[in-house]
Amino acid sequence: MADEPIILPDDIVIVTKMNHIVEVQFMEKLNRNAPIRKLNKDEYINLGTGEIKEFEHSKTRKDNLNSLRQTFKKLRYLINNNFEGKGNELHVVLTYAENMTDTVRLYKDFKRFMTRLRRYSSVPIDYISVVEPQGRGAWHMHLLLRFNGLDEIFIENRILAEMWEQGFVKVKSLKNVDNIGAYLTAYLTDIELDEENWIQVWNKKVKEVDGKRFIKGGRLHLYPPGMNLYRASRGIKFPVRKKMLYKHVKEIVGSASPHFEKTYYIESDDFKNTVYFQQYNLKRIGAERRRIGASDVGSERSDV
Repeated sequence: MADEPIILPDDIVIVTKMNHIVEVQFMEKLNRNAPIRKLNKDEYINLGTGEIKEFEHSKTRKDNLNSLRQTFKKLRYLINNNFEGKGNELHVVLTYAENMTDTVRLYKDFKRFMTRLRRYSSVPIDYISVVEPQGRGAWHMHLLLRFNGLDEIFIENRILAEMWEQGFVKVKSLKNVDNIGAYLTAYLTDIELDEENWIQVWNKKVKEVDGKRFIKGGRLHLYPPGMNLYRASRGIKFPVRKKMLYKHVKEIVGSASPHFEKTYYIESDDFKNTVYFQQYNLKRIGAERRRIGASDVGSERSDV
């Protein structure tokens, strides 16, 4: 593998700040002059040759997993920019009592649920809803709710189930989750390894969580092409992405080191580039400082 790129203080980077999550993107070669320009959803022009060509549209989600992964990347941005695990936020899972496979019905049922919830609530509600496919063809929905203007929110599971009317409702805690976007999108895209899907392990990444083994991205092929995977209310905002010199990133994250780093090598015809990501989690930085401070106090006391 090639050496990791070295980012110099005066290199230009793109910074995305989402509450306590800060992502830095660096490209070794800045592609200032795009080789193509989109004309419409079906055609583009090659700026080098002047030729007009057609886009190759994927027939299935499986044909274009990279596009699907990009969708989940945008979803992570959206989640982390609007949800932090505060007391006025809920993570609700809506499931069906039967094996429900109709996505049109799924969104109609969700719309009715939100109408009833808004009537129940004394404050405005913003949400992000994400669909979850099951191997047997059934659908669930994950819902992030933010009750604006409240410090804390508690709604009995029974009341939410009555509003849903379709089956089971489960409220999941986000209290100890410091990267909700990564947590939820991993949950939706990874699939637990069992006897039925063990063959997928070939050339796939497997991770272990709480003693269970998961195929990373193993659920992606279950999403049908053209489906709207997530929806959001008007109050949900995308983060602002800014270009700056790398040395100015330290003004945002201080002396902290990144908690996550990844490098992508891009090669297409005669074009090559390296894209490097860093991610800083300021909540973890604060926790580490508190832990170190507590350790120092403990050491001082042990010397007394």
